[in-house]
Amino acid sequence: MRIIAFVTQKGGSGKSTLASCVAVAAHQAGERVFVIDMDNLGSLVKWSKARKAKDIPVEAVPAGKLRQVLAALEKQGFTLVVIDTPGAEEGAVTAAARNADLCIVPARPNAFDLWGSEKTRAAIRALGRDYAFLLNQCPPAQQSARVEMGAAALEAMGGLLTPLVSARVDYQEAARLGRGVTECAPHGVAAEEMRALWASIKRRLNRGAAKKAPAKAATRTAAKPAGKTGAKARAA
Repeated sequence: MRIIAFVTQKGGSGKSTLASCVAVAAHQAGERVFVIDMDNLGSLVKWSKARKAKDIPVEAVPAGKLRQVLAALEKQGFTLVVIDTPGAEEGAVTAAARNADLCIVPARPNAFDLWGSEKTRAAIRALGRDYAFLLNQCPPAQQSARVEMGAAALEAMGGLLTPLVSARVDYQEAARLGRGVTECAPHGVAAEEMRALWASIKRRLNRGAAKKAPAKAATRTAAKPAGKTGAKARAA
């Protein structure tokens, strides 16, 4: 089971919208998805009620119970957990980041969000967790210089997921209906963005898993008792 958490200490970055749309895109791609809502506003719990379907379960989970819930979900066979976090409650953000395989830090292409992203990045790095930035709510093409500057700033801080996510009405409509953009406008540009974003996230998760595998193998080898070898083994 893999765990992604949308985290940032700056409000208004679109975490809940991204979390719901990525969850749907991953579900459509064959993942068994569970969504955890750690935000006191309960945006994704409300989204789930509007959805009126049980294909992607959503549950509000406090920070103190997160590890226990994740262990139960793994036993139940879920392959992906998507965690949405509040903007200001550090306990929830820390718990989510500590348990995530990948922390996704959304930011709008403006100075305030970029400064907030730096603070979030420092907190995630202190926990030793993997992270990537995501530029969200990007303006139309005529303002592309500002977007490019934001992308460069986030790349300099340590990695940027693709594609950049634009500000589109389809995202607002999908949230209202309890859907993902890949469901309510499957042939639209927003749907293409979300399918590409899930593919980017999956590649990043796979790279992280590949890096961890040799370390785990080395740990098991070091812990394994030395057996009898050579002449001593034959003599025994």
